[in-house]
Amino acid sequence: MEVREAGASAIAEEERAGTERKIYKVTFLRSNSEPVTVEYEPGVTPYHEHGKEGSLLDIALNCGLHLEHSCGGNCACTTCHVIVKQGEENLTEMDEDEEDRLYMADGLTLHSRLGCQCVVTGDITVEIPDTLEFLRH
Repeated sequence: MEVREAGASAIAEEERAGTERKIYKVTFLRSNSEPVTVEYEPGVTPYHEHGKEGSLLDIALNCGLHLEHSCGGNCACTTCHVIVKQGEENLTEMDEDEEDRLYMADGLTLHSRLGCQCVVTGDITVEIPDTLEFLRH
């Protein structure tokens, strides 16, 4: 598990402001392998290059985990399809673009989301369907 820490200046600034640091646990499940849990702290590392800032795709890639994303995280495919197992309330609501695209995903369930579009707001566990590549770099 890789844990990324905020720089000293960011931590000091939060302490001066009296704000509590938020660190979320994001667990990725895949059959035939051990669960991988990473810690995500919003606004600390450069989460913004893969899909929406703070999305499951963005977090996975920034923590050294590979989640397929053929369209580059632009909601133009379904290769980053995940199934939420716990903490569904800790994701942003699905917008119309994601909903329209998601209908094309293989193995669609009532708890399916596109990893590039759903932004993490708390602890969450997601399953990566077997049809997708998920490798630790």
